[in-house]
Amino acid sequence: MIAIRAARPEDAAAIAAIYAPHVTSGTASFEIEAPDSRAMRSRMASSDGLYPWMVVTNGDDEQSGIVAYAYATRFRDRPAYRYVVETSIYVAGPVQGQGTGRLLYRALIDTLRAQGFTQAISAIALPNDHSIALHEATGFRRAGVYREVGYKHGQWIDVGLWQCELNDSSVPPIEPRPFSDVGVVRS
Repeated sequence: MIAIRAARPEDAAAIAAIYAPHVTSGTASFEIEAPDSRAMRSRMASSDGLYPWMVVTNGDDEQSGIVAYAYATRFRDRPAYRYVVETSIYVAGPVQGQGTGRLLYRALIDTLRAQGFTQAISAIALPNDHSIALHEATGFRRAGVYREVGYKHGQWIDVGLWQCELNDSSVPPIEPRPFSDVGVVRS
């Protein structure tokens, strides 16, 4: 049985371990060197309680091994973008394709909706049929493609953009609530 919970600073090493293969041997990430647990902890802390970081554990108790993580970050630096987030998800190889990612991403989307964000954007290195299927199954729709914007492992890589409407865009907009106030939401 899996459990979904908010990530904690002590999860940084497990999160870094899940992410590392995507950096070193894949093209899902455009980083060249995998961040260590200290760097990952710093990224988590930079969310300032506003943006969610979540993990999936592979057991009933919260100390079981972490097998996936997802998070949201600021979409762009300009203040007018503060109602929009960029999302990411990474699943450990042994549990890919078992529905773990879909459950986690749905919880992330439900949480972002409860917080009051209006849109979620995800950038997917192409080709990546599994990631596209996951995003579309959780409410994202193709929004465009940047052609040959990343160079990694001897090749130019396109990046597809997917967008998910979270809430209506009210006028004036309502400020998003911090993740630290909302917690993990699962509908």
